[in-house]
This record gives sequence, structure tokens and C-alpha cells, in this order.
Amino acid sequence: MLQPVCETPDRSGPLGPGLGGLLFAPNSEVEKLIWKIPANIEFCSVLRSFHQTRYREAGSDEAGRGCYAGPVFAAAVILPRDFYHPLLNDSKQVSPENRDLLQPVIEACAIAWAVASVDNEEIDHINILRASYKAMHLAIERLTPQPKLLLIDGNRFAAYKDLRHHCIVKGDATYASIAAASILAKTYRDAYMKQLHEEFPHYGWDKNKGYGTLQHRTAIEKHGLCKYHRKSYHILPKRVGLFDGIPDIADIERNDYPCKSKV
Repeated sequence: MLQPVCETPDRSGPLGPGLGGLLFAPNSEVEKLIWKIPANIEFCSVLRSFHQTRYREAGSDEAGRGCYAGPVFAAAVILPRDFYHPLLNDSKQVSPENRDLLQPVIEACAIAWAVASVDNEEIDHINILRASYKAMHLAIERLTPQPKLLLIDGNRFAAYKDLRHHCIVKGDATYASIAAASILAKTYRDAYMKQLHEEFPHYGWDKNKGYGTLQHRTAIEKHGLCKYHRKSYHILPKRVGLFDGIPDIADIERNDYPCKSKV
């Protein structure tokens, strides 16, 4: 017997008008995606569905903050409180194949979702921390309906307008909405880096996605930097340890944004 992986309130939505309760049979293309679960999956503990019940919540997370090249992406997701999928987890704990399976499921089941990015030139101008916050703000701004509470992965955040927010360390492995945001931010950024790879194939961005792998560092030493590299990271090809050029969290958090709960 098929095991339910998604519950939907009795509402009109991407799975059809008035579809309620558990989904037990793949009767549409969307539902077929939902039911496409590897047979050898190990079912792990269920993520928390919500932080509280008073306000509509959105989870938000970013992808690509530590990369040498390319934009930083962020996503924001509002999920039904009874949403569940056994593959959903922190994107770093999910294989690329399973992330690709989850993306259309999240988009289909979410009450609202949005993805935004800030490019490398703006990262160099305002710094990566502020760029990450800006990408999150842009994603949150595009949500319809708007949330009343934000769940943010990490330990700090720049408040968005007058919305309440909570910062949760390892939130993408704790709350379903943050995990869903981490999946969307990662899959959309990976797809974008594959496009940039077509323009600069020697850096191997189709594989390393702009991170400082040995292949990427070797290519920088041979070909130098290109227009998509983050110049503020001071990536020096002749250095023995290229990671030394990347600002750490202490370097980029000159202006402190402590996360103070507003709930």
C-alpha cells in the first residue's frame, strides 16, 4: 500500500480544487512527482511542521554564501501545516537527485514560495552577509499571501519590515518550511551555475557550483578570475591556500545583526 507523503487542507491549490486529506494514489502529473520516492529510502525523523499556531509562517534559507563565484540565492516557503515528505531535510543532507525530486513537490504543495538572488557584483559592493539578507528579503517580498512570522536558518537576520522573526541554528534540519526553502535555493542556484558553466567551462561550475574545490582553484591559477568571481573575496591564484582569501564570518559581520525574537 502506498504511504502518504503529503497532506493538503481542503482548499483550492496546485493539486486541484477541493482536494483534501491524504494523497493515496497518483492521479495527476503532480501527484506522480510526489509519489516518486526511491525504494531504498531510509525514513528518518519527521521535521517540525510549525513553530507556533498563531501566525502564518514562512521558512527562509540561502545557498551559495561561501562560493568563490556566482550569486547568492535565497528562498522563502509557506507550507501547509500538515505537509510531510520523507525525503525533505536540510539540502546539504539530501542527494542532488533527491533535491531535484523534491523541488516540484515543494512548489506544488506550498501555499506560497519564491526564490531570489543577488549577483556577485552586488556581493562585492555590500558584502556577502548583507547580500544574503537582501536575497532573503526579496524572496519574502514575493510571497502571496504574506507571512506573519519568519523562520530563518542561522543565528542572525536583518529584520524584514515589521515582520516577526525567529532565527534557528540548524533550522533547515529542524523545520519543514526552512528545509523546503533550502532545497529551492540550492536547486535554483545549481541550475543557474550550470548555465554560467556554458560560458566559462574551464572552472567546472557544472560540478563544483562555484565552491572552492581543487578543480576550481587549479582553474583559477591557470586562467585567472572571470567576471562572475567575487573580487571582494581576494582570491589570489598564487597562494598556497586559496581559502585564506575568503572572508570568514567575523570579517563580514562588522555591523552586527543580532537575532532578537519578536514573538
